[in-house]
Amino acid sequence: MSTLPVVGAALTLDAYERHRALMTEKPRDLELQDFVNADVLNGDWKPLVERAKKVLDGHTGRIGIHGPFWGMNIANPDPDIAAVVTRRLLQGLEVCEALGATHMVVHSPYSTWDYNNFDNYASARQRVMERCHAIMAEPVKRAEAIGCELVIENIEDKDPKDRVILADSFQSSAVAVSIDTGHAHYAHGSTGAPPVDYYVRAAGNRLRHIHLQDADGYADRHWSLGQGTIRWHSVFAALADLTSQPRLIIELRNLDEVPASIAWLQAQGLAQ
Repeated sequence: MSTLPVVGAALTLDAYERHRALMTEKPRDLELQDFVNADVLNGDWKPLVERAKKVLDGHTGRIGIHGPFWGMNIANPDPDIAAVVTRRLLQGLEVCEALGATHMVVHSPYSTWDYNNFDNYASARQRVMERCHAIMAEPVKRAEAIGCELVIENIEDKDPKDRVILADSFQSSAVAVSIDTGHAHYAHGSTGAPPVDYYVRAAGNRLRHIHLQDADGYADRHWSLGQGTIRWHSVFAALADLTSQPRLIIELRNLDEVPASIAWLQAQGLAQ
């Protein structure tokens, strides 16, 4: 990225309406958070999509959603549960198609336990990938058909290359890599993983999406940027080397702190 990147935000529709002026002053990317719960996806979500289309009229940034994730593992070994995970992903993609969304966040299957045990059990790494392919085969085809990217976000990932290898294994333009800075910083501080900028460099131009949140390296804080201990200048220096134009999505616990995070980045000369 040769010029200062424009950052967007992860918001509910209610929060978007409160921050509409900020979100429309530039082409800020948006990630809607209203479709993560099973009760929404199992119910009649079409009125919510129609409301979103009205609320987002005039929005010029890219639009995506955070996909369903509660209780889900895209490498679940139980065939009955695996079928539910596939169905949930397909439900999320139905929303994406109706909304015109071009990305959906999917949570990584990798855990700290995996990191310490992949070489302890024969073919353990390969079995995780095989289960991911079985669960995601139909969603990947659906994502390809509607022009939506499934971006795989790190959760407990200790090795930043695992998700890159997994994304590449699908050999599909519809599967890419996401980074959550707070999750990476947790892994760095609590499990001995590398720092956040290493995650960016490991992903390289496979990185198409990033959740920006500050943290302390101990928990998943989702603090406003500048309130934690992430080395943001190193993160944005790594991002500056990319040409993949990842969506830069501020994702906070307190959605009303999004303007303060953008102002902080601007004051640091890191983004606009």
